[in-house]
Amino acid sequence: TLESMASVASAYWIDVKEKINSTTLAATSTVRGILEDSIASSALSSGSAPLVVFVVYDLPNRDCHASASNGEICCAYEEDGTCDYDGASSDCADGVEEYKTEYIDPLAAVLAEYEGRANVVLIIEPDSLPNLATNLGTVNCNTATESAYLAGVPYAVETLAAACPTSCSLYLDAAHGGWLGWQDNLDSFVSTVTSLNITSYLRGFSTNVANYQTIGIQCDASVDCIQGPGEDDPCCDDPCGLLDQYNYGNNELNYANMLLQAMATSVPSFDPHFVIDSGRNGVSDMRSDCANWCNIRGAGVGLLPNTATGNTTIVDAYFWLKTPGESDGCTQTLPSGDDPYSPGDLCARYDSMCGSVDSIGSQSGEPYAPEAGSWFDYQVKQLASNAHMSADVVDA
Repeated sequence: TLESMASVASAYWIDVKEKINSTTLAATSTVRGILEDSIASSALSSGSAPLVVFVVYDLPNRDCHASASNGEICCAYEEDGTCDYDGASSDCADGVEEYKTEYIDPLAAVLAEYEGRANVVLIIEPDSLPNLATNLGTVNCNTATESAYLAGVPYAVETLAAACPTSCSLYLDAAHGGWLGWQDNLDSFVSTVTSLNITSYLRGFSTNVANYQTIGIQCDASVDCIQGPGEDDPCCDDPCGLLDQYNYGNNELNYANMLLQAMATSVPSFDPHFVIDSGRNGVSDMRSDCANWCNIRGAGVGLLPNTATGNTTIVDAYFWLKTPGESDGCTQTLPSGDDPYSPGDLCARYDSMCGSVDSIGSQSGEPYAPEAGSWFDYQVKQLASNAHMSADVVDA
């Protein structure tokens, strides 16, 4: 299974400015190099334009409610270069300008050069607007961060859409059902998206990015998984117990349909389509709580990237957006050198969610986890062992 996984393409995360057009990185570690390589490979094999998936991920004060994945651009800086969340002005003007001129504009320029030569999917800023929907007022999701996201996301969407109007499909991140599936959370997110006036530039939304939510089966309109009728329908399978919490987003297909209906009410002209990350959701019942997102024990890779989703009126594709085997975040103590079972230094970017009861490294006998984005050998072997990469698709 590991060998078959190695041949599966996953998305490339543009999480630092250097990955856009650097001459110091390996060619296939930059946007330009990946596009060149993909075009050349497709010319030799099929002669058609390749499909390349990028994750746009470098907002100021990025991922404000997590410690494991903070980024390089800040609204204000500490002396060591990390983000100073207390010292920023309320408008984050400097951080937004850096994001526009040093990240989005160069990325748009590269994409414009390849317009018509490659089909490009752009996943826009995972967790950004979902954090504004649910986490405003927490320590790092402050007024400056809010200003950065509300200015940065529409600039990214409009600029990138203009750079490659026929070749690029943009999907704004919409978290997952275990986060925004409660009606108040969903309403807040939809209100924010609507207020930004960007839907005309979007193909739709991405869900479950870097997460573990099951794809499931979409319920038809006659089924109500909470109040009935139809609570015993397979579409109501609820591995995380979300329905007991009055959350109808018990799987990603049901959540996508919820968001579709909510957007239709808010922006009737918008008909969003969805892409869902299936890289690590092959096992549905491995967590005690859907809020746990870090290096989940018992997870397995899910459906192979595919556009034959069985529900193409809503779901465009399943992709492996988070590369299976890359860590979600570190344990409180990093592994030492080449021995993942020996303790090393304390991890400065430790997030308490990486110590959850469901996280690898929280039980005796398990290895320490490396920092987010680093290769986690123990995890990828587990994902392979528990893989469910194919399934019969069910039309909804």
